[in-house]
Amino acid sequence: MEHPLSVYNTLTRSKQTFVPINPPLVGMYVCGPTVYGDAHLGHARPAITFDLIFRYLKHLGYKVRYVRNITDVGHLENDADEGEDKIAKKARLEQIEPMEVVQYYTDRYHKNMEQLNVLSPSIEPRASGHIIEQTSMIESILKSGMAYESNGSIYFDVEKYNKKHHYGKLSGRVLEDLISNTRTLEGQDEKRNSFDFALWKKAQPEHIMRWPSPWSDGFPGWHLECSAMSARYLGNTFDIHGGGMDLLFPHHESEIAQSIAAHGSEPVKYWLHNNMITINGQKMGKSLGNFITLDEFFSGNHPALSQAYHPMTIRFFILQAHYRSTLDFSNEALQAAEKGLERLLNAWSKIHRLLPSGTSSFQVKTLQEKCEAAMNDDFNSPMVIAHLFEAVRWINAIHEGKEQLTQDDLKLLQDIFYLFAGEILGLVISDGTDSTSDLTEKLMEIIIELRQKARAAKDFATSDLIRDSLKNIGIQIRDTKNGVEWER
Repeated sequence: MEHPLSVYNTLTRSKQTFVPINPPLVGMYVCGPTVYGDAHLGHARPAITFDLIFRYLKHLGYKVRYVRNITDVGHLENDADEGEDKIAKKARLEQIEPMEVVQYYTDRYHKNMEQLNVLSPSIEPRASGHIIEQTSMIESILKSGMAYESNGSIYFDVEKYNKKHHYGKLSGRVLEDLISNTRTLEGQDEKRNSFDFALWKKAQPEHIMRWPSPWSDGFPGWHLECSAMSARYLGNTFDIHGGGMDLLFPHHESEIAQSIAAHGSEPVKYWLHNNMITINGQKMGKSLGNFITLDEFFSGNHPALSQAYHPMTIRFFILQAHYRSTLDFSNEALQAAEKGLERLLNAWSKIHRLLPSGTSSFQVKTLQEKCEAAMNDDFNSPMVIAHLFEAVRWINAIHEGKEQLTQDDLKLLQDIFYLFAGEILGLVISDGTDSTSDLTEKLMEIIIELRQKARAAKDFATSDLIRDSLKNIGIQIRDTKNGVEWER
């Protein structure tokens, strides 16, 4: 690769050249949703972030095995190892089976991802379908001496692990600080230390979700599922592990510890974390009660929203910020994203109607080089968007007759625009060849012709009705010296 891909590795806290362990195969694991409620904007950011990375790695020619899990068991309250499983709690309150909760919200999550044009992962395993892998991993950790049994539950011995390894190296924490800052919770007296985390929990009589194990009828701890399933599908060491910054500690930190204890090696070469979406500077999330679901964004049915927003506006809004930066929600920010997306889509609708010239007044190839350089610099999507807006200015200038391009350069501009805006950023735009786009063009030609006939007959009421009706559905027509033009 002429300009190698650089990624920011959370583990080393630096940018590194991306070199897969077994090229051309790239193994990527991303922590997916816990399916006990509707997806919100906070769920959309990691999904879109790693969809961008998935798309670009494939564009570079890698074969990507992208694994994104579904957490349907073992996600516990209170330091992730005490209390009631979130899905079981939802099932108990609604008096239904836990797997009914799982299926209902998984289906809704998939629908939202399709609306956001997020590609499906290569594999989407569920925690409940990998109990055998998880109990087997616990047995390996017990053999290493890094875990202990207590009243039918198994806990990871963080202090013992830390004597040989650094627990906290991913998040930059030290065990002494954890000891001094960890609060003691009721019911944790069976643990040696309050910061030890559960690998397996003995189920109480009222607990619905339970499986047999060598230690008790119970269920796996939350951290264990990702380590067991990533090893199952990607091997004991793989290329990329991703997720939100909120998972960095304790979830990903504990993943490293239990994987090293079980397999004797680092589980991941590159750790990538997207930052949070905030509302008024505070993290958006279910636990804080300040979240807005994706369905509410798409319908506008929420008191904090001034209007409904198209899924592509949400996707564009997220991609306008670098994945490692915070992104603060506001209606003004979403409306600005909506206008920016309209500019891109309007330029795309014009690009197929541009006429080539015998000369070119600018170098189109530089646009491709700039976009590639931005993506190679830790997937810098806002910089790619900035370069695409440069192309928008070119397109508008050519459309107005102020600039010109040869046939070859015009075709290259079309290809670059479609590649980066459509294929890599994942914004839903037509490539100009599908039947829907073709039909739209033909229908607009008919409508414009009818309006022209009405104007010629001095039937201005009909002419204005056609113009206003189109405007009401988001299509604007203009009378120019070159004829009638339209845009979305």
